[in-house]
Amino acid sequence: MERTFIILKADCLLRGMIGEVISRFEKKGLKIVAVKMMKLDDEILNKHYAHHAGKPFFKRLVEFMVLAPVVCLVLEGKGAVSVVRKMSGVTNSREAEPGTIRGDLSLSMQSNIIHASDSLETAKKEIKLYFKDGELFNYDLPIYKFQYANDELE
Repeated sequence: MERTFIILKADCLLRGMIGEVISRFEKKGLKIVAVKMMKLDDEILNKHYAHHAGKPFFKRLVEFMVLAPVVCLVLEGKGAVSVVRKMSGVTNSREAEPGTIRGDLSLSMQSNIIHASDSLETAKKEIKLYFKDGELFNYDLPIYKFQYANDELE
């Protein structure tokens, strides 16, 4: 099974939508293998958004990400990275399809509810940045035998 990383951003928390967003992933059948609330700081954000350093919006992005605590999760499932990206919708919420998290819950490019890893490689880096080894859990979900075909569980 593949693992991916998400951040439920400050706007998600402040608008009272943490439960709704997590519920969408659980209903889809993704397994939560790690979750924690944290207050982000410049050190972790400079690492996380290093690819945006020097861009005009970088300072504003960091200021937004420290407005309130965030909730970080690691989700697991077949094709988890692409599944979560599709469920999240495009970054500019005004262009996100109805039915996606951003399409249903946001109208902003920045205040867009969620960050989701864009590749398996990025997910691995982000998981290591936000979670220690002992904070990731392995357990069986009984629903898997109804959710996946036998050959998909191998």
